Parts: sequence; structure tokens; C-alpha cells
Amino acid sequence: MTLNPQFVMDKKGRKMAVQLSVKEFQYLIEELEIREDVALYKKVKSDKNESYMPLTEYLRKRKKK
Repeated sequence: MTLNPQFVMDKKGRKMAVQLSVKEFQYLIEELEIREDVALYKKVKSDKNESYMPLTEYLRKRKKK
């Protein structure tokens, strides 16, 4: 997606704020959430003290309870 930010300037011409369309804003939020999820996944995978299991195994064990 191409972003088309519009800048709000003060009287001296300095950028004070940015305006985005709702669609652009939602796109940026989704992208940030995806990046956050990927970073968390990488952190958990690299932590040798953290235990994890594949989803299929978890679902199988949960079903037995």
C-alpha cells in the first residue's frame, strides 16, 4: 500500500502532525502487530528455557483431558 501522509504545519512551516486516511492508519497498525508477533515468536524460539510444542500436539493433548 502506498501511504499519502498529509502534514500539518505551524506558522513557521515546521511539521507538527501527520494525517492519514483511516485505511492507511489501519494498514500501519496491522503491519506493526504482525512485526510484533514475529519478534515475539523469534524471542520465544531462541529462549532455550522456554518450552513449546506444535499446535497439533497441544490440541491432541487437550482433547484427551
